[in-house]
Amino acid sequence: MTIWQRLSSIDRHYIYLLVAAAVIFPLIVPAHFPIGISPEARQLYDAVDSLPEGSVVLLTFDMYANNLAETEPIARAALYHLFKKNLKVVTVTTIPFGGPSVAERITRELAAEFHKTYGVDYVNLGYKPNYVSVLKGMGSSIESIYPTDNSGTPLSQLPLMQKVRNYSDMKFIFVVADNGIVDYWISIVQAQYGIRVGCGVTSVMAPKLYAYVGSGQMTGLLGGMKGAAEYEQLVGKPAMAVTGMGIQSLVHLLIIALIVIGNLGYFMEKRRLAKVKS
Repeated sequence: MTIWQRLSSIDRHYIYLLVAAAVIFPLIVPAHFPIGISPEARQLYDAVDSLPEGSVVLLTFDMYANNLAETEPIARAALYHLFKKNLKVVTVTTIPFGGPSVAERITRELAAEFHKTYGVDYVNLGYKPNYVSVLKGMGSSIESIYPTDNSGTPLSQLPLMQKVRNYSDMKFIFVVADNGIVDYWISIVQAQYGIRVGCGVTSVMAPKLYAYVGSGQMTGLLGGMKGAAEYEQLVGKPAMAVTGMGIQSLVHLLIIALIVIGNLGYFMEKRRLAKVKS
């Protein structure tokens, strides 16, 4: 068997091993490939970064557990930025399964890192059903929709919520979502109350949302793990998404190399056989 025959017929088990190595190796030795910053990611970062210290930002955890690989890095990078800027954070979710617990876990972890106090620096309102009524009702009175926070504490006992009555007391809404709720945040909240809304969504959702950015209804957009990696770089905290993009890039390079090698082997062997016949 010639070398070209070997190249064009590599055992698939070796390919599996190479792909596994390409996934595992960057976890041990991080491989950071260059990640360009999109105008939409820059716009979102600049909007948050320009908020005065102490401003209140609504951060949503509108995500299901099966999409956390894309949405959790976005939520973490967003919350890291908000706490780093000493902004006050109120979190909500329109997802009953997973949303409240994910919000609780991420906010507690990052709050400990920044020494933030619950009830003073951040509050997790949790989930309420009938999201259309919730989004509309918060425009007049948050307490009428959420009498208590996610843990059952009355809002009247939380210092932050004594200052935040409705959307008029907020400076920005950062939506992290993996479903169609984004359209409602834009059509109901942004359109009716004029508050700026920026979004981080899954990669398959991003293309249809660029129209909102172009029309000015949405202030910045992050799409999938790539968007999360961009925001991690902007806030100066490379983490889950940057590592994930390194793995993804390495695997893509490996696949391209294997395609080139396989085709090279095929055409060289075809050329050799043609010479033998002639």
